Amino acid sequence: MDIVQAIIIAVVEGLTEFLPVSSTGHMIITENLLGVDLNDPFVNAFTVIIQFGAILSVVCLYWKRFFHINEVPEGVTGIKRLLARYDFYWKLLVAFIPAAVIGLLLSPVIDKLLGSVAVVAVMLLGVGVLLLFVDKWFARDTDKPLTEKRAFKIGLYQCIAMIPGTSRSFATIAGGMQQGLTRKTAAEFSFFLAVPTMLAASCYELLKLFMKGDASMLASHMTVLAVGFVVAFVVALGAIKWFVGFLTKYGFRAFGWYRIVVGALLLALLLSGVDLSMVD
Repeated sequence: MDIVQAIIIAVVEGLTEFLPVSSTGHMIITENLLGVDLNDPFVNAFTVIIQFGAILSVVCLYWKRFFHINEVPEGVTGIKRLLARYDFYWKLLVAFIPAAVIGLLLSPVIDKLLGSVAVVAVMLLGVGVLLLFVDKWFARDTDKPLTEKRAFKIGLYQCIAMIPGTSRSFATIAGGMQQGLTRKTAAEFSFFLAVPTMLAASCYELLKLFMKGDASMLASHMTVLAVGFVVAFVVALGAIKWFVGFLTKYGFRAFGWYRIVVGALLLALLLSGVDLSMVD
């Protein structure tokens, strides 16, 4: 992977990370079109790590809320005081647990799915159809309280996004709406939940490289990785602001039609025998 390929892939990641169109799916398609070797361990690590770069834009834009610690009334002591003081982080942890457990258990299966344009195409199309109806199914004018139980269920929805082409953003926002949150609140919780999720995924990819003895690969590609990380972060800063406004006003329907068109086009190309790789 060269610098130009890294920049293109990072721009795609930054634009799509927070949209319900599957950033991973779009990166897989882009990497195939650019002729990137998807079996290269560095490419897999690059794909996950630049996603974390995009996710850090959430911390930058929402830093006051992300680092907010609750005031606790006098008389509340022990574990109750601790949980009340760090309620935000506690619920993020609860929502993160399902993805951590299932991600570890199914890591080999997930790795096999990453790189399959056919899987991406099917999921783009299928989830696209669902997006046409999500707003009607889960329309909310006011939020229900975000309890530990609701946070955990949203975390279960996030696990669906381990299938490339699904979209972590779609899964967690739809899960939040199903649990009684408004689109805006569900979207913001989805952004916050992405931080521990992608941090863990990035650390896990780095650990796999070290365990396989491929750590030197990172050093030799550090410039490419750094450029991709920064580009994804900067592009995502603009994308996240636009997405919150658009989603709050218009909902999911436009994204549904986009996914249907892209998914159908990809399936038509694959079924007609077109090689989506630009490599000879």
